[in-house]
Amino acid sequence: MTKAELVAKLAEDNDITQAQAAKILNSLLDIIATEIKESGAINLAGFGSFSKAERAARNGFNPKTKAPLRIPASNTVKFRVAKALKDSVND
Repeated sequence: MTKAELVAKLAEDNDITQAQAAKILNSLLDIIATEIKESGAINLAGFGSFSKAERAARNGFNPKTKAPLRIPASNTVKFRVAKALKDSVND
């Protein structure tokens, strides 16, 4: 499902326009991103949790030239699925 399809489904299920659904979805995504950035985690009961994780610097190589290079440390986001969602998918 794409973001556009999700917006259409939200609009249909809640009897709102697609513009309103898009605004709500974008707001939700912004809130999640901001919360992860500021506090490092967000937990959505029954769905899962997002958390900020650090990636250490590491050695890599340019696949085109095979030249070695240093990949700097960075932050990433991890998602851990809730048991309720996992169970519903496996039914």
